Amino acid sequence: MSQLQHERALSNDAEVIEDEIADLERRLAEAKERQRQAQQQRSVVQESNLGVILVPSPSQTILHSTANHFLLLLSDSALPLGSFAFSSGLESYLAHNKSSSPSHSTSFVTNKLPKTKLPPPSFTSFLPLSLSSYASTTLPYVLAAHRDPAQLALLDDTLDATIVCTVGRRASVAQGRALLSIWERSLSSSLPPSSTSAEAAAAILKPFSALLRSAGAPPSSTTTSSSSSSSSNPSTSGGRSSGWNDPPPVSAHLPPLFGAICALVGLSLEQTAYVYLLSHVKALVSAAVRAGMFGPYQAQKTLASRQVQEMIGALMEKEWERGVEEAGQSVPVMDLWIGRHEVLYSRIFNS
Repeated sequence: MSQLQHERALSNDAEVIEDEIADLERRLAEAKERQRQAQQQRSVVQESNLGVILVPSPSQTILHSTANHFLLLLSDSALPLGSFAFSSGLESYLAHNKSSSPSHSTSFVTNKLPKTKLPPPSFTSFLPLSLSSYASTTLPYVLAAHRDPAQLALLDDTLDATIVCTVGRRASVAQGRALLSIWERSLSSSLPPSSTSAEAAAAILKPFSALLRSAGAPPSSTTTSSSSSSSSNPSTSGGRSSGWNDPPPVSAHLPPLFGAICALVGLSLEQTAYVYLLSHVKALVSAAVRAGMFGPYQAQKTLASRQVQEMIGALMEKEWERGVEEAGQSVPVMDLWIGRHEVLYSRIFNS
């Protein structure tokens, strides 16, 4: 009987000890929580007394990256592409859409029909037409070059073959070669030499630039003599000459070059498309200011407007999956305005 009582006493003592341990652990956890709260309050008081606000270091922010740095550079209006010299058809649009007086706008059939007066040309009417035309004809090439920069030369040649308007082609080539010069003289040296981007740029843009230089180089003496002998012998050449008459291997159009360079410096596909279309809007707004359509404050209001943002987003969505084989002019009158720019009596833009 005494043995059973002794065992019960030991069991009760063990339960009491376990309860004490659990109570001590609970009190310890509560004390640690009060300590943590006290330390936080003390830190807040010290920071408020010193006027210190904790912010992430520059190296921890999203802006501290090579891609975002190049995003700001390529979206800058000061990028020397020469786009300020081109109006993209705006000057010709203004000249060909002057509001005429009622006496000159009658019907060709009878004077009994009501006389109409054309509305005055406005930038609000021109901007959607120009941006839609620009996106449908060139944005697929920008996206294709970004997705596969190795196809740069092929995309450039395809775009050159599809451009109908000679004036538009000249503007595209001028800005594309300016961008290539900016890359070679300024941007390429900013990439780390051992980086993947630098190696890809060397493998893609250097051969492309060499092809462009070879297109403008005169044929060698050996080639000239052989072509002369060939042209003198119709049986071997079929009456065709080579050398200066050969089409250039590349032309350096702006859209595929812009897409390839943006991909090489780390811009996303969405960033590339948005900056490309926004740059066109900036060029049009700048041309409108110099043409006297409105002032600089209205220009900034137009650029910041919700309408421009929604327009760019809608065009990106529309052209996102369109291949280069389906790219084409969605506003045919734009080719007429751009093409007839050179026949204007007076003009302030190259095109």
